Amino acid sequence: MRKVLKTVAAGIVLTAGISTAYAETRLTLSSWLPPTHPVVKNMIVPWTEQVKDATEGRVTVNILAKGLGHPKVHYDIARDGLADITYSVHGYTPGRFVMTKAVELPFGGDSAEALSVAYWRVHQKYLSKAREHKDTQLLSVFTHGPGLIHNSQKTVNNVADLSGMKMRVGGGVVNDVASSLKAVPLLKPASKSYELLSHGVADGTLLPMESVMGFKIQDLVKHTTVVPGGLYNISFFLVMNRDRFRDMSQEDQDAIMRVSGEAFAKMAGRAWDDADKAALTAMQANGNEVTVANDAFIDSVKQRTATLEGEWIKEAKKRGVDGAAALHELRQITASYNQ
Repeated sequence: MRKVLKTVAAGIVLTAGISTAYAETRLTLSSWLPPTHPVVKNMIVPWTEQVKDATEGRVTVNILAKGLGHPKVHYDIARDGLADITYSVHGYTPGRFVMTKAVELPFGGDSAEALSVAYWRVHQKYLSKAREHKDTQLLSVFTHGPGLIHNSQKTVNNVADLSGMKMRVGGGVVNDVASSLKAVPLLKPASKSYELLSHGVADGTLLPMESVMGFKIQDLVKHTTVVPGGLYNISFFLVMNRDRFRDMSQEDQDAIMRVSGEAFAKMAGRAWDDADKAALTAMQANGNEVTVANDAFIDSVKQRTATLEGEWIKEAKKRGVDGAAALHELRQITASYNQ
């Protein structure tokens, strides 16, 4: 009988040890975009699956059925542990993130994949010195495709056509770009585009091609002007609560970072490029007018926005970052990127 009890006790201890060693970590992710949006469907969902695979099932990420707050508070939601992981746009909280503006400047490139990969590398080498994400675990940064001009009023062939036009913008550099072009910027999240346009509050919006279809505004903005290289771009973050990350084993931390960082930036950028192409085809089929800015228009934009880069370099210097070197490397990597 004693032998039986000892055997059972040993089995219990062994089972407990195995259970502890392979205990599952369940993380929550707050998402403020609809499940059908490419950011969720083609970036966040695949990433959660990659996390599970990379950790051999030890870590799972559950996307909450409803976002826990406004997009502009999602960084704080992760910082404060209301959800373990969040994503959002740096520019939704003006003045808080300055270094991330590097990737938002005009004419950053036509590929979200190339720019997102370059952005992660430059962030880690230069921009991270400012420690703007110090109170969370930064999982990745990325961008959408080139920002374009969409409006309900008329064909925009030159800068003068934008004068006085009320344009929804996402904050950050795009707000400054809109002001430089004499448009009237309305600082609201992209998810508010339909509401603003349908009620006549906004005349148009500055968004990548994908977002016209993603937010179902193709019948509200029948005029699109493509600015080669992008009128602007937008910086996104993917962050995790710092304590939750540190509580995990080193093995699982390393596994998560293997599918985050540059790997996630590449996947996100490629998904956005694909979505932009699909949206262009859909918009043309819908009868939307798509105009490409001519050289004179592009030159006017460059002249009016020329001071933005110099101002950012000065801000970077205050934070101990060599802004000129960062921008040079960002553009060099983007231009030479081989998919």
